[in-house]
Amino acid sequence: MKTIRLKPGKERSLLRRHPWVYDAAIAKGKADPGETVRVESDKGQLLAFGAFSPTSKIRVRTWSFDEAERIDEAFFQRRLQAALATRERLGVASDGVRLVHGESDGLPGVIVDRYADTLVAQFLSAGAERWKETIADLLLALTGLTRLYERSDSGVRQLEGLAPVKGWLRGGGDTTVVIQEHDWRLSLDVEEGHKTGFYLDQRDSRKWFADTVARLRAREVLNCYCYTGGFTVAAAKALHDVGALDADTRLLSLDSSAPAIARAEANLALNGLGERPQLACRVADVNASLREFIKAGRQFDAIVLDPPKFAPTAAHAERAARAYKDINRLAFKLLRPGGVLFTYSCSGGIGVELFHKIVASAANDAGVDAHILARLGGAPDHPMTTAFPEGEYLKGLVLMKSLLAPISLDESAA
Repeated sequence: MKTIRLKPGKERSLLRRHPWVYDAAIAKGKADPGETVRVESDKGQLLAFGAFSPTSKIRVRTWSFDEAERIDEAFFQRRLQAALATRERLGVASDGVRLVHGESDGLPGVIVDRYADTLVAQFLSAGAERWKETIADLLLALTGLTRLYERSDSGVRQLEGLAPVKGWLRGGGDTTVVIQEHDWRLSLDVEEGHKTGFYLDQRDSRKWFADTVARLRAREVLNCYCYTGGFTVAAAKALHDVGALDADTRLLSLDSSAPAIARAEANLALNGLGERPQLACRVADVNASLREFIKAGRQFDAIVLDPPKFAPTAAHAERAARAYKDINRLAFKLLRPGGVLFTYSCSGGIGVELFHKIVASAANDAGVDAHILARLGGAPDHPMTTAFPEGEYLKGLVLMKSLLAPISLDESAA
C-alpha cells in the first residue's frame, strides 16, 4: 500500500477524526485516483487509511482511522449495514429516505437515497468511483431492491477529475416514482429531478410548515422557489384536513422552472387537491414577484423562502449574503403581524451564525421585529457528526413577525 506523509503539525485534524486531508498538508506521496493509501504523520505515525484523489484540493478522503481495518468488500458491507440500521432506528415517516450520507456515515463521496422501490446513488469522489460496482451490489443485496439509478452528475465530480454519469446502474424502467411522506404523497423523477430527484432533507420542515399553517388557519400563504411543490402540498393538505381550505384561502407557489411548476400541480392533483383556483402555481421570478406584491399592498400569513444554493463555497459568501438579505427583507415586509416566515439557506459557504445575522439584518432593514420560533436543519436521516461540522449545509429559521405595531417618533414623544 502506498503511503502519504504529512507535513509537521498537519496531523491534528486527523487525530480529531476529521475525514479530509488537503493537498497543502502533504509533504510527499502520491497514488492513482481512488487508490487506498496509508496516511502518516511526519514522524511515521499511522493516522488513517483513505482514498487518494490527485486532482482535488481534498487530496485524501478517509475511509478508516482503525489500523486493524482493511479497506475491502467486507469493510463497505459493514459501513452500509450500519448506515441502514441507523435509518431503521430513526423511524423516518416516509418511504423516501437518505440511506447513506457521505462522510457522516463513514463513506466519503457516497450518497444513497431510497424512493419507494428505487435506489438512487451519487458517487462523487475518486474513492467512491473506484468502489462503485462493489457498493452497488451490496446495496441491492442489503435492501432487497432491484433498481439502482446513478445520479453522479454533480459538478463536484469535476474537481475529482471525473466525468458526469447518469443512468441505470442496476435494473431499469420508469424513472418517475411516488413516495409517501407524512400525510401526503409526492411524485418525482429520479432522472431529471434536483440532486437525486428530490429534497428529502426538508421532510421535517415540510411537516413543521404544514402544522403551523393549519394551527394559524392561514388565509394567505406564499411558497417561494417551490420546486415541485413539497411545501405547497404539505400546507394545502393540512389546511384541507382542518377545514380551512375554502374559497377565501389563497396558497400561491412560485418557481422560475416550468417543468417544476408542472410537477407541483401534478403533486396537488395526486393528493386530491387539483384544479382549485385558490391553489395557484406560477412560473415567475421570485425577487420581482415579491416587489410587485409589496407595491400591490398584498400581505401573507405564512411565507416559505427555500432558494437554490447562492453560495457553493465561502468565496461566494459576500455576494450570496446580499441576495439572502434582499429576499428576506422583502418577505418580512409582506408578512402580516403574527405571520410566520420559514427561511432557509442550503449554501455551504453560509454558516449558521452568518445566516442568523443576515436574517436579523433583513428584519431590521424591513423595520420589523421578529421572534425566532425554531432553528431547523436537515432531517435526521441527513446526519452530521461532531468531527465533521462541514456536514451542516442546510440552515433554517422559523420566525414570527411581532404583533406590536411600530411606534413612530411622534407617538414615542407623546
